[in-house]
Amino acid sequence: MASTSLSLILLALSTFLLALSPYAQAQKPSAPAPSPSHLNLTGILDKNGQFKTFIRLLATTQIGDQIKNQLKSSTEGMTVFAPTDNAFSNLKPGTLNALSDQEQVQLILYHVLSKFYSLETLLTVSNPVRTQATGQDGGIFGLNFTGEGNQVNVSTGIIETQVNNVLRGESPLAVYQVDKVLLPLELFGAKPPALPPPPAKAPSSATNATVIAEEPSASASEKSDPSGSGGRNVGYGFAVGLGLMCMGALW
Repeated sequence: MASTSLSLILLALSTFLLALSPYAQAQKPSAPAPSPSHLNLTGILDKNGQFKTFIRLLATTQIGDQIKNQLKSSTEGMTVFAPTDNAFSNLKPGTLNALSDQEQVQLILYHVLSKFYSLETLLTVSNPVRTQATGQDGGIFGLNFTGEGNQVNVSTGIIETQVNNVLRGESPLAVYQVDKVLLPLELFGAKPPALPPPPAKAPSSATNATVIAEEPSASASEKSDPSGSGGRNVGYGFAVGLGLMCMGALW
């Protein structure tokens, strides 16, 4: 009798505890989202295993550290488009090496937006969307977004590709995979042809007149008798006259 009562008590207690379990799980606090100071863009990319080139460029240009510092103080969040290793491999050979250090910085900053954008908001933005890349003259490098539904396309004016995969979609940092390197028109667009050198200046009429004026002028006798024969004739006539005068005196 006592064992039966004990069994009934244990059964009732177990039933009561099982009933409380869902309530206790529902009240269990969820894990807090990482604070901006703990967000690690390199870690997010490295976890997916196909962004080694982009990670290297983030390090050599120091933009990875720049993004980390901006996330600590930004109230708008940030958005990063990460090209895959295959995207860099598909560039023409020597494309990256042909860029100066400053141009490499501009290229990577062209993949960064100074605001958090979900896929839905990218479809409703006003194009072009300003990136963090700027020209030496302060000009803005922009991106254009189009699409519908869950498909978002991004265009630079040179290439267009789809935003394929959400690597991180929570504010304040969105990270999206792209299968092409976003090449800014300002760096990779057709350059205007070089202007031809200006033609050489022809001597002016005033210069010619100066040269002519500086040439020594001929004497009147040289102008009348360039050969000098006139001077010789005068000397010969004088000698003949003097001889005749001497002969007259003897007579």
